[in-house]
Parts: sequence; structure tokens; C-alpha cells
Amino acid sequence: MTTIEHLNSGKILPSTLPFSEAVKVGDTIYLSGQIGNIPGLLTLREGGIAAETGQMMENIRTSLEAHGCTMADLVKCTVFLRDMAEWASFNEVYQTYFEKGRYPARSALGSSGLAFDARVEMECIAVSPPR
Repeated sequence: MTTIEHLNSGKILPSTLPFSEAVKVGDTIYLSGQIGNIPGLLTLREGGIAAETGQMMENIRTSLEAHGCTMADLVKCTVFLRDMAEWASFNEVYQTYFEKGRYPARSALGSSGLAFDARVEMECIAVSPPR
């Protein structure tokens, strides 16, 4: 029987929001979409797409580590950009979080609106390492 765990580290978003930070099913962890908010607040990191992307990636790393994974355990990411013209700037920051050539599978699409007027949001799937 597969166990489903609803996970909230309390390190990124207030736990009062109506969704789980992550859900673990067997060895797979599904991370809810993360934005570039300052941990514990619903305020975006200032400084444009690069600053928001960096904070978002740090939030993802924090969530993964809280649940026993690392960035290397990511297998799939879906990126939502408010403006596809910022895709290259997003990629400049994104690629620094992975070993070159060992990137997760990824999709990217434009969106007409993201939570809290964010410029970028990303949801991810990770496979937890054997314990």
C-alpha cells in the first residue's frame, strides 16, 4: 500500500494557506509551485526576474532539504513566466542551481498572471533517495 504524506516545513510559506508545500507518494515528492517570496512572508524579493528567480530557487532548495532531498533529486520542473521575454534572464539564474548537463526535464510557459504578481513560479517533482 502506498503512503501519501502531506508535508509543510513552515520554512517558506505560512502554514495557513490552503495547500501543502509538498506531497510525498512513495519515493516521489511533488512540490507545490514556489515563487520568489521572502521566507515566512508573502512579499516578493525585490530586484526583478533575476532576484525573484534566485529566491524561488532557494525556496525550492529549502523545501527539498526539509523533506530529505537535494536539487540533484529533481526530475521534472514546470516554469510559469509572467513575461516570456524574461526567459533568458530566468535561465541564467536557474542553470546555476544544477550540475552542468544534469538538469531536470522541464517545461516553460507564459502566464497572464501569477500569485502575488510574481514574475516567475515553478513547480517540481523529485524522487527521494533511498534511506
